[in-house]
Amino acid sequence: MKKVENKHTILILGASGFIGYAIYKELCGYFRTFGTYRTPKKEFKKNHHFFHYNVEEDDVFEILNIVKPTIIISTLRGDFSAQVIAHTHIVDYMKSHKCKMLFLSSANVFDGYSKYPSYENDKTYSNSVYGHFKIKIENMLMRLPKKQVAILRLPMVLGKHAPRVEEIKLLLKEKEPIEVFPNLIMNVTSDLKVTQQIHYIINRNKSGIYHLGSQDLVHHESFIEEIIASLGAKNAIIKRVYTTNDDRYLAVLPKEHLLPKHLQLQSKDVLKELLQ
Repeated sequence: MKKVENKHTILILGASGFIGYAIYKELCGYFRTFGTYRTPKKEFKKNHHFFHYNVEEDDVFEILNIVKPTIIISTLRGDFSAQVIAHTHIVDYMKSHKCKMLFLSSANVFDGYSKYPSYENDKTYSNSVYGHFKIKIENMLMRLPKKQVAILRLPMVLGKHAPRVEEIKLLLKEKEPIEVFPNLIMNVTSDLKVTQQIHYIINRNKSGIYHLGSQDLVHHESFIEEIIASLGAKNAIIKRVYTTNDDRYLAVLPKEHLLPKHLQLQSKDVLKELLQ
């Protein structure tokens, strides 16, 4: 991609997390990119583009007023109530500033449906606290002008240093059981692909709802077993968890907002990235 200097000032909320930091690394060479971190680390303290921010204690307005972002990317984690308050403040800020929000949502906004995969314009419905929380923020953002918001719904996000992969490595090392859900049908993605997709959405000034998962669907059990095999592990202890006797879907597929071919992926591409 062509280098674009100072076209945007980007603020990534939660830039020290797994996905947030991957986004920061992808964008910082092209835009004025700032991020927030919660856990103090030397590399963040020394980087003047990073601000310490605790969603439960700090006011996001302070950082917004310093950075004056044209794009806010929210990858925040932490207390759900505190996040709702923070996003309420961000929405207030957006109403009086020329600013766009990219909100990283989740396939869990559909976890109340289990019979089919979900598409962008399907009605959200969740049985989980996490899904409810994501729906609440999505609804808040949807009241803003359409051009100001892109909602990016993600399935399970993997990568070499993904928390889920690190957890599997630790369980293998300690010879502890790894939980799998045999009846769960899902799609997946990787940190590398998500960051490229976000870069494209910013460059093309896209808005609306995007489902950023693999085009194919996989069973949770077989996919986790493939990850274990890719790590070269033998004699893994598998614990099968049956929440239902029927297949249930937790997959976000695109119908309206299709990205270019080079930004689409299959589940096997995610496994390849783990081996690189």
